[in-house]
Amino acid sequence: MKSVHPEVFLVARPQIDYDALAAYLKEVGGASWLERLDRGDLDDAQNLAEFAGKICYRAWEPGLNPNIVRVRNDQQKYLQNILSQAHGSVLEHASFSFVLHNVSRVATHELVRHRPGVAISQESLRFVRLTDIPFWFPDWATADAELMRRATALLEQMEDFQLWMADHFGLDAQGLPFHEKKHKTSFMRRFAPDGVATGLLWTANIRTLRHTIEARTDIGAEEEIRLIFGKIGELMLAEAPALFSDYSIEDGAWIPRWRKV
Repeated sequence: MKSVHPEVFLVARPQIDYDALAAYLKEVGGASWLERLDRGDLDDAQNLAEFAGKICYRAWEPGLNPNIVRVRNDQQKYLQNILSQAHGSVLEHASFSFVLHNVSRVATHELVRHRPGVAISQESLRFVRLTDIPFWFPDWATADAELMRRATALLEQMEDFQLWMADHFGLDAQGLPFHEKKHKTSFMRRFAPDGVATGLLWTANIRTLRHTIEARTDIGAEEEIRLIFGKIGELMLAEAPALFSDYSIEDGAWIPRWRKV
């Protein structure tokens, strides 16, 4: 039995083609907006959200839309207004991808309930054969010596059974067709607990992230998923502070000032 801890890796973020953006803005008279933008490594998500909002109203400069006599040029204030007006559709254009590593199937079964604005690719135990059972224990569990003794013994027995089945079915025999390995591995996974650590790639847009961070860090949420989304919240606060700095954190719960965006 291998004791593990859930980890989160941010592996992909939005990237804007500023040359293509400039070509479009030249056509519509919005080139001056682009000149004001900060184009640092971590600014594309916020720039894309602002662009999405501006295009809705042709709000690059006063006068381009005769209904608009002034525009907000401060990006942070502009995006805060987006949040306060619950204009969340413009946040759906920017997506981030996270590797969730050493997370249990307890957590992933809860995670798949969030479908809109999400893409998921999860390690398949139909194809990936277990040779051990990595497992996360919360601090309160590791402090309970009798619990840990019994839990460790049970997990080690399950590991031994996995290894016995692999040997019994001859899965390492040279020349065994992959479809036969897959068939037996699919059966073997039935003898692994929901708590076995796994991995997946999880992609979500900013609108979905705001909702899911709130929902899954709530005090009533399952403790492992609270840990995972606390980490995601910290990553997003660093990535897009103008879109995530309205949260207050109370007992690990991320509570937004503006909800249902």
